[in-house]
Amino acid sequence: MMSKKLGLHRPLCAVFLCLCGVGVFAETRIAILDFELSDVTLAPRIPAEIERTASIKPMLENELKGAGYKIIAIDLNTQHEANGGFGYLFDHNDIAAELGKKVGADYVLVGRLHKPSFLFAYLMGHLIKTDGGGLIENYVVETKGGDKKLTLKAVETFASNVDKNLENTYTPPPPRTTR
Repeated sequence: MMSKKLGLHRPLCAVFLCLCGVGVFAETRIAILDFELSDVTLAPRIPAEIERTASIKPMLENELKGAGYKIIAIDLNTQHEANGGFGYLFDHNDIAAELGKKVGADYVLVGRLHKPSFLFAYLMGHLIKTDGGGLIENYVVETKGGDKKLTLKAVETFASNVDKNLENTYTPPPPRTTR
C-alpha cells in the first residue's frame, strides 16, 4: 500500500525538484559593452587614458565572474553596428537592450569613463534589463588619478553596486596592504 502512495507522488516530486533546481542552476547573464572615454580635459584622449578605459571592461568582467555571474560576449563589430555614435548606446537603453537580448544576456551594462579633470574621473554605467529595455540602475563611481590600483578599486566598487541590484553575492577583496 505504501509503495502505491509513493508511486502516485513521484511525478509531483519530480516536478517539484525540477522547479527548485531551475533557480539553483540558473545563472544571471550580463553583457558588458566596451567603456567609452569622455575626456573633456585640456589634453584629451592621451594614450594612458585610452589604455585605462580599455582596461575597465576586462576588470569588471573578472570581478562579476568571480561573483558567479555569466559574462556574455558581444564582439566589437556587433557593438559598433548598433552604435549610432559616441554615447548613443549610453543614451538609448532600448537599443542597448536589443543588443544584449540578441546575444542571450539578461542584462546589458553600458559604460563610460568620464574625465572632467586630471585629478579625478568617474566610472559611469547603466544596467539595463534586456527584456523590455528598462533601466535598472545608473552608476557613478569616482576614482582619483590614473593609477591602475585606484582604477581597480573603483571597478570593485562598481561591481559591488551592480551586484546589490542583482544577486548580492559579490564580496570585494580585502584592502591591499602596502609596505
